[in-house]
Amino acid sequence: MSTATKPHSRPLSPHVQVYRLPLAALLSIGHRITGVGLAAGLLLVTGWVAAAAYGEDAYALAMDVIGSLLGQLILFAFTLALYVHLCNGIRHLFWDAGKGFEIAQTQRSNLLVLAGAVVLTVLTWLAA
Repeated sequence: MSTATKPHSRPLSPHVQVYRLPLAALLSIGHRITGVGLAAGLLLVTGWVAAAAYGEDAYALAMDVIGSLLGQLILFAFTLALYVHLCNGIRHLFWDAGKGFEIAQTQRSNLLVLAGAVVLTVLTWLAA
């Protein structure tokens, strides 16, 4: 006869509260999120261009919105998302060529993606 086994109290696979995603996985998820954010941001840019074509009053309203604190924060987030997506996309081009898959290389490229995005964002805002 078979005996009933006692159920285990521990999870059988890594649990969300226990397992910590590596930075490369977080950047991969972030790459998808920034892609969606860039699409939404391009709708705002399209609205700004449409306001310029619609007339002086519409353009002045659009510039007032963009010039507000919230507008500036949205533009900053858009710029950061653009550069995170760009830098991570360049890394993916290297990965598509079969380069940079070693753990040390991946960890280095993680930091390069983040540092590159921050530096490019700051340089863009300093130049504006």
